Amino acid sequence: MKTMMSAIVARPTMSRLHSSSLLTFFRSTTTTTIRTTTTTTTTSNPFGRLRRRRAFTTAAMADDRRSSSDGFFAEESVSWASLGVSDRLSRALCNAGFEKPSLVQAACIPSILTGKDVVVAAETGSGKTHGYLVPLMDKLCSSLGSDQDQMEVTERSRGFSLVLCPNVMLCEQVARMANGLCDDSGAPILRAFAVSGRKGWPVDEPDCVVSTPVALLNYLYAVDPERHRRSDFLCGVKYVVFDEADLLLCGSFQNQVIRLINMFRFEEKVLSRTKNSDVGSSKEMMAESADQFELEQDPETASNDEEDSEIDDVGDEENVVDDTNEESSKETKVGLIKGKDWRRVRKVYERSKQYIFVAATLPANGKMTAGGVLKRMFPDAVWTSGNYLHCHNPRLEQRWVEVTVETQVDVLINAVKEGLISTSDADVSRTMVFANTVDAVESVAKILQTVGIECMCYHSDSSLEQRTKSLIDFREKGGVFVCTDAAARGLDVPNVSHVIQAEFATSAVDFLHRIGRTARAGQFGLVTSLYTESNRDLVAAVREAGKHGLPVEKAFSRKRGFRNKIKKGSRRARSTSPVGDRVLA
Repeated sequence: MKTMMSAIVARPTMSRLHSSSLLTFFRSTTTTTIRTTTTTTTTSNPFGRLRRRRAFTTAAMADDRRSSSDGFFAEESVSWASLGVSDRLSRALCNAGFEKPSLVQAACIPSILTGKDVVVAAETGSGKTHGYLVPLMDKLCSSLGSDQDQMEVTERSRGFSLVLCPNVMLCEQVARMANGLCDDSGAPILRAFAVSGRKGWPVDEPDCVVSTPVALLNYLYAVDPERHRRSDFLCGVKYVVFDEADLLLCGSFQNQVIRLINMFRFEEKVLSRTKNSDVGSSKEMMAESADQFELEQDPETASNDEEDSEIDDVGDEENVVDDTNEESSKETKVGLIKGKDWRRVRKVYERSKQYIFVAATLPANGKMTAGGVLKRMFPDAVWTSGNYLHCHNPRLEQRWVEVTVETQVDVLINAVKEGLISTSDADVSRTMVFANTVDAVESVAKILQTVGIECMCYHSDSSLEQRTKSLIDFREKGGVFVCTDAAARGLDVPNVSHVIQAEFATSAVDFLHRIGRTARAGQFGLVTSLYTESNRDLVAAVREAGKHGLPVEKAFSRKRGFRNKIKKGSRRARSTSPVGDRVLA
């Protein structure tokens, strides 16, 4: 039987033509009067007043009357305490406004508390960040309480947690959320610190380190002749979280992240083999074994300018390390193994770290996808999935508008104005407008400013300070936020009522992250997607998936792979049969 996803066929130059179209639109609007000539696939007037008034609140302010039927909160009988969370941390969560766990939190917290490796794959806005922060904080608090009665326990014997994120803004957000959980006195229960951008390593090591892969590697490979810094860090970290795991494992961060995983596993094997031996302390063995590790790995650290890297990935899937086929070398002495031996992940050894992978999109249909990599490298991990992973969220209303060169500007302006008109003076309106390139973002901003709509821009060409200011202003004051996909992943801006795709996403992965900026934490939201003839087939595939409540797996790929499929599909369609008869493999 043919799959639900029909052939996604478009012109090979689709992205280039579509990205440049907005520049043409802006030039035309400077000399002509803007008129409403909207063409829509749904209704003749898709941008009328909202049919019903929506109340947008944060998860902390969610109405207690909302039942579990909305697909966000767990059942009434489920509480933080029933999941195994300590009373102290449960009170901190309630004081912060999180009185009930979400469905995803209820599913993943018990698994993380057991100490097993866990993969959390759930839709955006489902509470994944607190889903891993809460159990890790609970474990650290428990170990801290037991250590206080032992006078000879060192400061780092209880360990600490490490959270890896793809960009600076997400690092800051995770650290802020961790520090926002306070005890009855108002002091943070544990200390979290974001190490990224121009920030140096904290003098007093926190309980939770949040870092980009580049910043962490730069720290570990800084001048340290005796390698004490690296060995102390590797021995101290007990919990490792990979936030936005699909991007970290299969994007431009891939080599750095695989390298870090290899380092952690190498330390685990050395510690396991030396635990019952008399060949020195584990730290000494780690420092000595690091020399062997260097024989196989180059430092390959990047500059400290990772804050300037765009979230957009490059899809270097062919570079994934296949760690199941490496041959191990013989041991040179007890506890000391050569560099390649630690790559044999199926070899049994005593584990000293817990690995947690978190993602809102985690395709697993193929060896080189993020899910495929995780299944190979962590075959025993527990997988937790959200109800709407890769699927349409029923709290989200979607409008689809096919446009042309002549109509796109008018439709865009009307869509933005709708959000401003439908919001009362007492409410704060937040609208996010997505475009595919930096130039397109600047063009959209000029178009809106031409008709008197103030807006903020967010893209990789802006400085870190400018992006931070724009994001803070948008959170606090609302307004119109024009951005690239740099703002589509991970950033939690509450109460975004409307998301507009001025240019349609180039892949289903980006599409899901964009629409996930609204309808978060049990709230409702609206998405207006503008598309042209060139991406009509992709839109049809996504809409068909949403209509039947099915995941859009067949449309999943990184950007380069997606374009290759488009080209292959176009050639097959032209040479064999009509578009409608083709099926994407």
